[in-house]
Amino acid sequence: MGRVVVGVAVAVAVATCAMAAVVVGRRVRSRRKWKKVANVLRELEEGCDTRVGRLRQVMDAMAVEMHAGLASEGGSKLKMLLTFVDNLPNGTERGTYYALHLGGTNFRVLRVQLSGQPSSDLEHEVERQPIPLDVMTSTSEDLFDFIASSLKEFIAKEGDGSNISQDRRELGFTFSFPVKQMSVSSGILIKWTKGFSIVDMVGRDVAACLQEALTRKGLDMRVAALVNDTVGTLAVGHYHDPDTVAGIIIGTGTNASYLERIDAIIKCQGLLMTSGRMVVNMEWGNFWSSHLPRTSYDIDLDADSPNPNDQGFEKMISGMYLGDIVRRVILRMSLESDSFVPISAKLSTPFILRTPLMAAMHEDNSPDLREVARILNDIFEIPDVPLKARKIVVKVCDVVTRRAARLAAAGIVGILKKIGRDGSGGITGGRSRSDMKMKRTVVAIEGGLYSKYTLFREYLREALHEILGEDIAKHVILKVTEDGSGIGAALLAASYSS
Repeated sequence: MGRVVVGVAVAVAVATCAMAAVVVGRRVRSRRKWKKVANVLRELEEGCDTRVGRLRQVMDAMAVEMHAGLASEGGSKLKMLLTFVDNLPNGTERGTYYALHLGGTNFRVLRVQLSGQPSSDLEHEVERQPIPLDVMTSTSEDLFDFIASSLKEFIAKEGDGSNISQDRRELGFTFSFPVKQMSVSSGILIKWTKGFSIVDMVGRDVAACLQEALTRKGLDMRVAALVNDTVGTLAVGHYHDPDTVAGIIIGTGTNASYLERIDAIIKCQGLLMTSGRMVVNMEWGNFWSSHLPRTSYDIDLDADSPNPNDQGFEKMISGMYLGDIVRRVILRMSLESDSFVPISAKLSTPFILRTPLMAAMHEDNSPDLREVARILNDIFEIPDVPLKARKIVVKVCDVVTRRAARLAAAGIVGILKKIGRDGSGGITGGRSRSDMKMKRTVVAIEGGLYSKYTLFREYLREALHEILGEDIAKHVILKVTEDGSGIGAALLAASYSS
C-alpha cells in the first residue's frame, strides 16, 4: 500500500513539474515575443531621432536649398515659385470682394466684406458646390461655364438680385493645381491632379479661361489675383498682423510661402516690384536632405505611393501619411509577435488608419486606453487588445508625431534663417547673435494637423525653442489662421483691386 501511495505521489509530482515547465515555457516564449516587439519599438525610436543637433542640420539644409532654388530654375528640390505678390493686405482695405476656390471635386465661392479697419472676425458668406464627374473630364469651357454660372447664382442672392450687373466686382481665384505663375493674376496650368483630366486646358492661362467664362455669363467681374492657398494663408496672417513673414500649411498636405527680398531672387533679375520684395511659394513638401531621419517604413510608404521619390518631406510630416506610418509599424509588430495583436487583413490595407484617428489614440487619457481599444477594433477589426499592447500603440503614435512636428519646426526655422530672422543675420550674414536686434516675427500656420492636434502643436513649439534658444524664440510668434484659400484670396483681390 505504501508503495502505491509513493508511486502516486511521484506521478503527481512529475505531472506538476511538467505543468510548471509548460507554464514557464509559455512565459519564456511570451517574453521573447514581447522582446521582439520592444526591439521594433526601439528601432523606430532610433530611426526617428530628432535631437536638436540633427534639427539644426535640417534647418541649414532647408536654407541652402532655398538659396539654390532662388538662384536658378531646377537648381533645387524646392521649386521656389514666383507669385508676383508684393502687396499684402494690411487691414485698410474697404469694400466687398469675392473668392473662388477650386481645390478638388468641390469648389467654394465666398463674399467678404471689409470695413477699412482690421477685424479679428471678418464678415463673410460661403457656399460649396460639387463638380459633376462628367465636367471634370470634359472641356475647359464646360468647366468654367459651370463655375461661372454657380458664381452668378451666388451673386444673385445679394439683396433682391437686381444689382447683378452693377459695379464691377473683384475676384481672387485659388486654383489648387500645378501652375506656372506669369503675373499676380495669370498662370499656366502645368498638369491636372485629383481626378481632373481636361486635356485642352493644359498649357493655358487658367485665370483667362475663368475670365472668358465670366464674360460669357454676363458678369462684370475681374480676376484680380490667382492665388496659391499657402500664399492666401500668408495674406490672412499679414492682414491681421503686419509682422507676418511666412505662411505655413500643415494639414493633409504641407507647404510654405514667405516674403523674400527681390534682390535675393537671382532667377528673376531685372524684375521690378514696387515694394522691393515678393512672396515666394516654396513647395516645401518636396524638400529632401540626407539629414532627414528616414526609416524603413518611410521607404516602403514612398515606394507604394503614386509618386515615389517625390514629396519626401511631406510624407514625413503631413496628415496624409502619419496614420499610415503608424499602421505599418503596428503591422510589423504583429508579424513579429502574436502576443501583441492578432494579424488582421485590415492591417495590410494602406491608409485605412486616418491621421485624426491616430491622434485620438495618441491623446487618449483614459486609464484603460479605451479609445485606443475602440479604434483598433473599429478600424482593424482587432478585438480585446491587451492593455500592454495598447500602451505600445500610443508610444508608436508619439514617436511618429513627435518626429513630424519637430521636422516641421526645423523647416520653419530654415525659412527664418534664410531671411535673417533666426538671430544669425541670415544665410549670408556674418554677425553673431549678440550683435543682432531681433525683430518681432510672426508665422501664420493653417491646417488641422497643427490647429487641432494638441500634442503635435506642443512638440513643434518645443522644438522651435530648442533650435532657436529662448532669447530668440520669444520674438517668434506662431499664429493659427483660417481659410487662406478662401478669405486669403478675397483679401488679395482687395489688395490688387483696380
